[in-house]
Amino acid sequence: MDNRKHMRTEKKTAVKNSFGRLLATGIFVLIQVAWLAYLLLYFYRDYAWISLLSTFIAIILVLKIYGTSTNSAMKMPWIIVILAFPILGILIYLLFGRSIVTRNVKKRFNSIEESYKKSLSQDENILNEVKDKDIYIYNQFHYLSNHEGYPVYKNTDIEFYSIGEEGLEAQLKELEKAEKFIFMEYHAIEEASSFDRIKDVLIKKAAAGVEVRLFYDDVGSIFFLNKDFIKEMRANGIDCRVFNPIKLAFNMFMNNRDHRKITVIDGKVGFTGGYNLADEYFNITHPYGEWKDTGLKLTGDAVKTLTMLFLSMWNSIKKTDEPQDDYIKYIKASDYGYKAVNNNQYVVPYADSPLNNNRVAENVYLNVIKGAKHYLYITTPYLLITEEMSRELAMAAMRGVDVRIVTPGIPDKKLTYSLTRSYYADLVRYGVRIYEYTPGFIHAKQWVSDGEVSVVGTINMDFRSLYLHFENAAYVYGRETAADILNDFYNIFRRSEEVTDKYINKPRILRIGQCILRLVAPLF
Repeated sequence: MDNRKHMRTEKKTAVKNSFGRLLATGIFVLIQVAWLAYLLLYFYRDYAWISLLSTFIAIILVLKIYGTSTNSAMKMPWIIVILAFPILGILIYLLFGRSIVTRNVKKRFNSIEESYKKSLSQDENILNEVKDKDIYIYNQFHYLSNHEGYPVYKNTDIEFYSIGEEGLEAQLKELEKAEKFIFMEYHAIEEASSFDRIKDVLIKKAAAGVEVRLFYDDVGSIFFLNKDFIKEMRANGIDCRVFNPIKLAFNMFMNNRDHRKITVIDGKVGFTGGYNLADEYFNITHPYGEWKDTGLKLTGDAVKTLTMLFLSMWNSIKKTDEPQDDYIKYIKASDYGYKAVNNNQYVVPYADSPLNNNRVAENVYLNVIKGAKHYLYITTPYLLITEEMSRELAMAAMRGVDVRIVTPGIPDKKLTYSLTRSYYADLVRYGVRIYEYTPGFIHAKQWVSDGEVSVVGTINMDFRSLYLHFENAAYVYGRETAADILNDFYNIFRRSEEVTDKYINKPRILRIGQCILRLVAPLF
């Protein structure tokens, strides 16, 4: 008997103003769309030229979408909607479908990111070491370093946390040691017991003269924070900013969210992983059964990239009249003569942005799949993937690689869960094994392959992470970290139900329904 439905013991709570604020924004946007649609339909009915004009615009827009460099799975839903319902389709696409933003916003973000990347340099000796060990890994690193601007580091100790609770305690311990600066960037922050512990340390450190900056995404935190949060932080000496706040206006950029999770302390220690700063991530509350998340602590040279990533986002949203950061000073804080205890591993912290066409997150995942020889294990809370990624996973399994994917046993979003399951059959028929995490919701985004390659970060296997969000992760080439993550996978498998056989021969009617859901997958 499946006991998972009995494990949801607590309801998710939200601050008082959050639902009203989100509802008001949604209503206002719908009113705008409805009003524009009404006007167009009114003229459409009485003036034949409006019909011809809307059809012409729809065709031009469809051709433009078709000609973009994005994946075809992202294009098809919009093409169908626009051709079937030209007026509404055009309006909805302009509001939700465009990953591009105004030219000035895009230019500012990309310009700052590229200029900050130039402050990082690649030690060619490190690349040559990797080249002598494994040419395929070298090619991966060459791509990340030379093409994307994310250096490969060696002088870095790496600690893996198999549960969010361990990561939180380690983070609190390191925050207490801060002497110069603390940078924190998270998709979601909740004013509750877990963040209260962090906040107490931040306030204490700010009072002692430590520079503290806190950065969060408005949509990610909207159910967790009240409207006075920023004022409270600033009153306590903490410089606080919100990314892309929701506005009561037609805003094409609001679909792009900051999904990154980064903490940097004095340029010496950095944290990243899947967990946000909210109670459910640390199993203080249990809205979806047991929450499973993971993270990494980096100590040493690789922290430079995390510092750069934070500052590039922080300064991309600053007001134009604010003084420019001396970002070089913060990045060079990592040059303090640290000697790694374990100097046998290589790590590349990297990021992805929806404001360029580089698609770093997707490329790294595809390269890991293509390079797998013996096994590839993956956890992801959502499995909404392109045909290309599905094909590469299938090809890996067909060439004898043991490919396993773990998804949640208890979902946080039922429709997205149905979409996730719609991809199972296409994978299992080629030998991919699928597990569902029985205790609850697995939110970790981690990969491990062949005892040497691992990736831990914020990047889900879905369209939003791969095409619409700002994301980050760490690619590690080393046996020690891979062994830690592999052991975690063995524990996950023991606590999960393998559902592979259930999806080999699904009823035809279910497949039809799932095909319909698959069509709209890029919208979720």
